Amino acid sequence: MKGFDHGLERTFKIMSKWFDLRRVVTSLISVQTIREGMNWQADWGLRFRMFLTMFLLFALYIVFASAITLYMGGGMVVFALIFGGFSLVQYYFSDTLTLKSMGAKEVSAEEYPQLHTSVERLSQQADLPKPKVAVIDSNVPNAFATGRNQKNAAVAVTTGLMRTLNQDELDGVVAHELAHVKNRDMMVMTIASFLSTIAFMIVRWGAFFGGGGRGGNRGGGGVIVAILVSLLVWIVSYLLIRALSRYREYSADRGAAAITGNPSALASALLKISGEMDRVPKDDMREEAEMNAFFIIPIKSGVVGQLFSTHPPTEKRVEQLRDLEREMTAL
Repeated sequence: MKGFDHGLERTFKIMSKWFDLRRVVTSLISVQTIREGMNWQADWGLRFRMFLTMFLLFALYIVFASAITLYMGGGMVVFALIFGGFSLVQYYFSDTLTLKSMGAKEVSAEEYPQLHTSVERLSQQADLPKPKVAVIDSNVPNAFATGRNQKNAAVAVTTGLMRTLNQDELDGVVAHELAHVKNRDMMVMTIASFLSTIAFMIVRWGAFFGGGGRGGNRGGGGVIVAILVSLLVWIVSYLLIRALSRYREYSADRGAAAITGNPSALASALLKISGEMDRVPKDDMREEAEMNAFFIIPIKSGVVGQLFSTHPPTEKRVEQLRDLEREMTAL
């Protein structure tokens, strides 16, 4: 009897290990099937635009750092310190600064289990590391992605978005943001937006803080040059953001369709978000309008929203998604 029990126990252990192995293999097969089934195609048009934008941003860096050096006084050492400092801050902290500027708070799986589950599942389908998950307490239904690379990325959604969309639609929006991460365009947008923000701060506060200087480059001439160059940098960087953002939204919509296999869910989400924007209080809209380039749907109020649109029209995006739906149905 003792030998029988020992043999039965051993059998159960072997079966238990076999079932565990089976679950692992099944999981690996399902992930591999998802990866093979996801019809992801490199967008060379987007890559060319990203390369051109980065090249122009590099030139802007040189101009911007030179102007600040002129304003502060100093030679090549000061220039190198400023240039290197801006580069390091952008690379390591621009995503954190973006999240903080939007009031986004990183949340745990215990706080938002359904959101975390959705992000993790879609990240696997997109063959991406799971990004940080953040939530913004805002009535504006929107979402964005930020980060310097695929391993250091974050996806943020608003509480208004989670209240507005059903699960399939929310998956479509999350997949859209993950497509930005996979395309790596969010890195270019983060850098461009950070540079634009710093330049705008100098335009706004440069005269106030620099007006008391006496003599040399720190006098009125240096302040004026720094403000004028900063204004130029702010305008050019914003135009670069606008040009890239419009194209990258189409690309991310196609990417979301490839990740989820459900273009109609994202189309429905875009229409809901666009319609819900009209019901949001104007004060809430103005608070977030300056970050338009990051959002899945632009805010049509505030200084930036009134001057330029960083996104293509919702109708055209929905039309593209419906064309993709028809193509996938025909296959």
